[in-house]
Amino acid sequence: MSEPVTVVVRRRIKPGAGSAYEALLDRLSAAAKQLPGYLGAEFHRPAAPGQDYVSVFRFDSVEHLAAFEASELRAVFLAEVAPLSEADAIWQRMTGLEFWFDPPKGTVVAQPSPHRMAVVLVAVVFALVLAINLAIGPLMAGWPLPLRLLLTVTLQVALMTYVIMPRLTRAIAPWIYPATKTVT
Repeated sequence: MSEPVTVVVRRRIKPGAGSAYEALLDRLSAAAKQLPGYLGAEFHRPAAPGQDYVSVFRFDSVEHLAAFEASELRAVFLAEVAPLSEADAIWQRMTGLEFWFDPPKGTVVAQPSPHRMAVVLVAVVFALVLAINLAIGPLMAGWPLPLRLLLTVTLQVALMTYVIMPRLTRAIAPWIYPATKTVT
């Protein structure tokens, strides 16, 4: 078994659909009590009109959460909540103790600098496309342009997603993100 896991769900509900949504949450919470590893849930109404409902679900392990996520109960809930929602929900999964520690009041989460992100992306995309074309371009000499482009883009996206960007963003995070600020 793994450590406890918390899922925070933020969902924007259509105007006038709050009561129906809250009734669905009550039904889901009551039914979830029968699930293995379910530790409980709490629900928070929006602080102001146009803001999100926040639901917090806790399970004793990632495995039990995964079982809930694959369950018929969840599938039925998602089908029933869809007409009440303005957009897809935002799901955030947290394990261990991180959920219990909130930043100080007024902490502003740093947003990456769009200009610096653009510089990094241009450099990475240029280097990858050049490297891919130099490495496999001669092998694709007789291929039609759309097929060569598809292979190049597929390799580029896969390398950026799984190899380069996860490592690069950690390495250059101090340059991309401004310092965290606290509003007093």
